[in-house]
Amino acid sequence: MPADIPRSWSPAIFPVEADAARRLEKWLGNACYNFNGMERDFRGADLSGGDFSNCWFTDAILVGVRLVGASFYRADLQSADLTRADLTAADLVKTNLDKAVLRSAVLDGADMVGASLSDADARGASFRGTRFIGAELLDTDMRGSDLSDAVVEENYFEIKVDDTTVLRGLTGTVFGPIAVISDDSSHQVGGAELEAWISARGGQVQVIPPRRPAVGTP
Repeated sequence: MPADIPRSWSPAIFPVEADAARRLEKWLGNACYNFNGMERDFRGADLSGGDFSNCWFTDAILVGVRLVGASFYRADLQSADLTRADLTAADLVKTNLDKAVLRSAVLDGADMVGASLSDADARGASFRGTRFIGAELLDTDMRGSDLSDAVVEENYFEIKVDDTTVLRGLTGTVFGPIAVISDDSSHQVGGAELEAWISARGGQVQVIPPRRPAVGTP
C-alpha cells in the first residue's frame, strides 16, 4: 500500500472550529484525495494560496476567511456563506457558486471563467478587474457591487442591479437582460437599452443574442 504523500502547502491560520481544522490537517497529510469541507465552519482561517481544485465546500461557512490567490477550480461552493471573504486573485474557473452568499466579499482580479453564480447574493461585493467569461449569472443579486474594469464575454448576465452598482470600465459581451431595482419596483433592461444604460455609467458592453443550439441538437 503506497505511503501517504503530504501536501507542500499549509494554511497560515487554521479555522477555529476543531472538526474543520482536523479535516484540513488530515487532508494536508495525504494528497491522494479531494478535500470535503461540506457544512463545516472555517471562520478565523487564512487559506490563502491553497489549491482546493475539485473540492467540496457545499453549505460551508467561510465568513471573513482569507482566500487570496486560492484555487477552487471545478470546486463546489454551492450555498456556501462567503460573506466578507477575501478572494482576491482567486482561481474560480468553473466553480459552482450557485446560491452562495458573497455579500461584501472581495473578488478583485479573480478568474471566473465558466463559473456559475445563479441565485447568488453578491450585494456589496467587489469584482474589480474580475474576468467573467462564459459564466452564468442568472438572478444574481449585484446591488451595490463594484464591477469596475471587469471583463465579460458571452455571459448570461441576468443580474439584479441598482443605482449603487458600479459599472465603470466594464467591457465585453453579454446576453442580458438585467433587472434594475429602484425602491420597491423592478424593470427589465436588455438589448440596445442595456448597452446605453451601461454606457451612461462608464462601461462599454455589447448585448448579443443568446447562443442557439446547432441544428439537430435536442
